[in-house]
Amino acid sequence: MTGLDLIDWDAPGPYRVAFSTRGGGVSEGPFASLNLGILTEDDPARVVQNRSLLCDAVGADPDGATMAWQRHGANVTRADARGIVMPGTVYDHCDGLWSDEPGRAMLLLTADCMPIALAREGAERPALAILHAGWRGLLAGIVGAGVRALGSRGLVAAIGPSIGPCCYEVGDEVATPFREAFGDDVVRDDRLDLWTAAERALRAAGIERVDRSDLCTSCNGDRFFSHRRDHGRTGRQGVIAYVA
Repeated sequence: MTGLDLIDWDAPGPYRVAFSTRGGGVSEGPFASLNLGILTEDDPARVVQNRSLLCDAVGADPDGATMAWQRHGANVTRADARGIVMPGTVYDHCDGLWSDEPGRAMLLLTADCMPIALAREGAERPALAILHAGWRGLLAGIVGAGVRALGSRGLVAAIGPSIGPCCYEVGDEVATPFREAFGDDVVRDDRLDLWTAAERALRAAGIERVDRSDLCTSCNGDRFFSHRRDHGRTGRQGVIAYVA
């Protein structure tokens, strides 16, 4: 087993933020190898081991961390210490977590939706937020909720890997509200550009620095899980972050 393939965000402050990929874990088959999702057909013991490997790789305390019961909505809550390696742990129903407590790690999972990280820059009290943003959450206002949780001044953001405009074909029921909210050009040839829509939402909320990975989870099957590409039978990558 090789080391984990992580995409680090160089956030300006005492922060550790990493977007995970599918590389470096112990799961097999369609879940190979760093599957972080318990609610899949993968062996839960392997998922627990993968989460432990991720925490070790970023120097996080798994017992002092937390996750969320993700709902494709716009609720953002303060992170607590429920732990992230025990199957059956009950988490808050939300799609965003934030914390200003040093060492309080937060983990959210994705398989085509966008993982977004927000950070206070140059603040007297550093703080981070992470968001799970699909098309429903983006339209529901998850970006604005995350910004409000941290305070709207002096924030920077990063958009991690998700399904890209190369692959994300949508119908009129999605295309129309996105054009109305973010501009006609976010949908071209019936394909939705989530990255640009999210960047515009972030900038409209007052964030000037927005870093984008522009890595498509559907295109890059050797590196990422994709719910759409794999017809639902797939693993989960995610974003893990904490104030150092």
